[in-house]
Amino acid sequence: MAQITITINSREYAVACEDGQEMHILELAQILDSKAKMLTQATGQINENMLLAMVGLLLADELTELKKGNPLVIPNPDAVDKSEIDKEDDLLANQLFLVGERIKSIAKKIESL
Repeated sequence: MAQITITINSREYAVACEDGQEMHILELAQILDSKAKMLTQATGQINENMLLAMVGLLLADELTELKKGNPLVIPNPDAVDKSEIDKEDDLLANQLFLVGERIKSIAKKIESL
């Protein structure tokens, strides 16, 4: 099992992943980081728990819209390949899983206080 470090909102997190999945996890982390940066630019610095919850909600909203067939930005709907939507769906599902795992980790830390 590989160990990598991802950076989200200028914070580093050690993450374990299957061998060969390192680049994919780094790409997912970049998406999370961009969402986090967008939120902090819009709202100012917020605590990590709230930021991760808000990022999760944004991704869940995007995933829900994609599942409904309402992609957020499509230049030409007739040119959209369903396989691309399925790939995006898988990517967002993975992102939500990672955010959920982080939220669980933070919740455990809070419980131990």
